[in-house]
Amino acid sequence: MINTIAKLGAFNVWANETLLRRLDSSVAAGKEIPPVALRLFSHVLNAQAIWIARITGTQSPVKVWQEHDLAGLHHWHEQTSERLRELCEIIDETELNRHIQYTNSQGDAFDSLVSDILTHAVTHASYHRGQVASRMREGGLEPVNSDFITYCREMSGQVQPQL
Repeated sequence: MINTIAKLGAFNVWANETLLRRLDSSVAAGKEIPPVALRLFSHVLNAQAIWIARITGTQSPVKVWQEHDLAGLHHWHEQTSERLRELCEIIDETELNRHIQYTNSQGDAFDSLVSDILTHAVTHASYHRGQVASRMREGGLEPVNSDFITYCREMSGQVQPQL
């Protein structure tokens, strides 16, 4: 049986790394990254840190809309993307069905299943990476294709990785 949550966790790492490589190459080419793109990608990585903290019962090291420069994005990617992937990969049925009580950034209390949180973390990141792509294009930069099927095609060797 395919572990879809594990596959989504690996996809999320790939998508974040692919986007970071494109941002790095844009800067190396002397192009400026639109501030809104940095803000949105900061939000992606901050949200990962926040959800990991909720799942593990720890304090989040970042705020939901805390902004980072490119070096900070690399740092938070290294701190959160692989950890989220690990949670997606090692999780068992009991943990998937565990409820977590938490308070969101507006102070509202919620109760969610770990399986729903992990699925949300990846789909939330995809949504905002799409916004980053739009802002990059508006700013004259070539965005990356961070679609799930593109990840699957790269992993199966059907297409070459994006630079």
